[in-house]
Amino acid sequence: MEISTDNLTARLWRELTRAPDDKHHEWRTPVLATQGVDHMGPQARTVVLRHADAALCRLRVYSDARSPKCVELVAQPLAQLTFWSKRLNWQLRVSAHASVEFEGDQVNVAWNHLRQSRAAADYLSEVPPGQIQSTNQHLSKIAVDSLRVHHLAILNFQVISMDWLALSKDGHRRARLTPSGLVRWLVP
Repeated sequence: MEISTDNLTARLWRELTRAPDDKHHEWRTPVLATQGVDHMGPQARTVVLRHADAALCRLRVYSDARSPKCVELVAQPLAQLTFWSKRLNWQLRVSAHASVEFEGDQVNVAWNHLRQSRAAADYLSEVPPGQIQSTNQHLSKIAVDSLRVHHLAILNFQVISMDWLALSKDGHRRARLTPSGLVRWLVP
């Protein structure tokens, strides 16, 4: 399929909105880069894309509320998500302004959906992510129907711009896109 200015934005959002529901879609697990706190420099990690909204130009990721990425995004809300698809030979870098929701309707709805899945245990741990595990501490499955407090947070990313790169033996193509619909073709 030939990519033109007219259909590039629609095609990118079509891939992004498919990714959260397709466990095999390569864009389901982008790399999130944030600015570390305490002069640690940039921090990058793989996350799971949970929702993409083309109309609002917004992406959503879940996290343990005690995770360093939440602290980093509250301190410096500018972030970047990088998506790679071997199938398409496309890289997409999304610059975004992040907001972190620790409570409220969106968190409650997400938790009610997650609590029925195996993923619920990820948000019920008594120990925050990244802590040193003591030798007598064992990691056991947590009953998801328990009354324990969850630690789910929602990371919302309002897209500022997207940088698309298509690799091809016939010549690479690159463009920068804005939420307003502006597409600028760049030198790859």
